[in-house]
Amino acid sequence: MADEDVVLLDFWPSPFGMRVRIALAEKEIKYEYKEEDLRNKSDLLLKMNPIHKKIPVLIHNGKPVCESLVQVQYIDEIWPHKSPLLPTDPYQRAIARFWGDFVDKKIYGLESRKVWSTKGEEQEAAKKEFIECLKLLEGELGNKAYFGGENLGYVDVVLVPFYSWFYAYEKCGNFSIETECPKLIAWAKRCMEKDSVSKSLPDQDKIYDFALHVKKVFGIE
Repeated sequence: MADEDVVLLDFWPSPFGMRVRIALAEKEIKYEYKEEDLRNKSDLLLKMNPIHKKIPVLIHNGKPVCESLVQVQYIDEIWPHKSPLLPTDPYQRAIARFWGDFVDKKIYGLESRKVWSTKGEEQEAAKKEFIECLKLLEGELGNKAYFGGENLGYVDVVLVPFYSWFYAYEKCGNFSIETECPKLIAWAKRCMEKDSVSKSLPDQDKIYDFALHVKKVFGIE
């Protein structure tokens, strides 16, 4: 483990970067964190992710791994010694990957972002769909402590970063996620009791300020 060279190119409010931070923390892997200015991307970022030119980029011993779902799976496979994230059973692994994909398409998807970036009827429709998607996730969680069962798993790592954005969604959308999805918020708070999660997620107020800044930049009032 001593000769491992791990670098993470990231941007602090990115829920995708947070996933990688949590996964590395769960595995207790030391790494160098490099904050990117997305308006002035570094040569290293452009070199390591020439296709999408996006963060996060995980660089392991000089080789880049891109896309957060891929990165979390890679971290789990490269460092299997501690805190396994994906189930060993192939079917359960497939189910976990399905929900990971669902989170990307529905919780981060364009419609959900309209909860904090639009207003009026468009916002109301986005809120309704967002809550419906959260309720589906709540159904999948069931009575388990985590999506991974008794321990933090792949879907937990993929989803919990969005908890840092929930306050911004609520303030901008004027609704309460906890009222609609109490079990999901209880799950998120349970995740936040873990250092690997709480130390990887920014303060919700800071994210809200960032969201307001983005709205101002794009002229959304």
